[in-house]
Amino acid sequence: MKKKRLFIFDMGGVMCTNTNVVESICKELNLNKREFFDFVKSENFVKIQSGKLSMKDFWQEFSERSGIDVKEDYFETKFDPKRNEEMYQLVNQLKENNRVVAGTNTIDSHYKKHRKNGDYDVFEAVYPSNLIGIAKPDEDFYRIILEKENRQPEETVFIDDNIENVEPAAKLGITAIHFTSYEDLKEKLKKL
Repeated sequence: MKKKRLFIFDMGGVMCTNTNVVESICKELNLNKREFFDFVKSENFVKIQSGKLSMKDFWQEFSERSGIDVKEDYFETKFDPKRNEEMYQLVNQLKENNRVVAGTNTIDSHYKKHRKNGDYDVFEAVYPSNLIGIAKPDEDFYRIILEKENRQPEETVFIDDNIENVEPAAKLGITAIHFTSYEDLKEKLKKL
């Protein structure tokens, strides 16, 4: 029996919209984006996405660097994802003849909110960066999923809205699709 094709979907910007909270955090802290990122070390974003830095420690370091006493996790309180229902319908259709999983860069507070909202329920498995310990675009992110799913790159399709995440998947031999819209994705899937 032929093995089902594996589809890996990103969450933010593909399955859900309204997932970027930086602007609302900046507004809350009365900072512009440049100022915010001056106080946040870029490596700390990678660390929170790969589960190597807690949100408490992230905000404590931010407070020390900025002089702003942050008392809450704004990544949690400002996070209000909205489902792209067309994409959820598409995933359900794909599941009829394929295996469909989520492969997403996320942080603990966003992961918990998505779980609470049931946003991951449509998937047969979820591979969040904060729990697997590595984030896209690191090639090992994709390798871990392939290994856990017992699949070869040529049996796999990866969909992400960030071209920087699509390129390393393609380099590994995965059919990698840059998501720009539901309609565009439907057309690209018809060609597979």
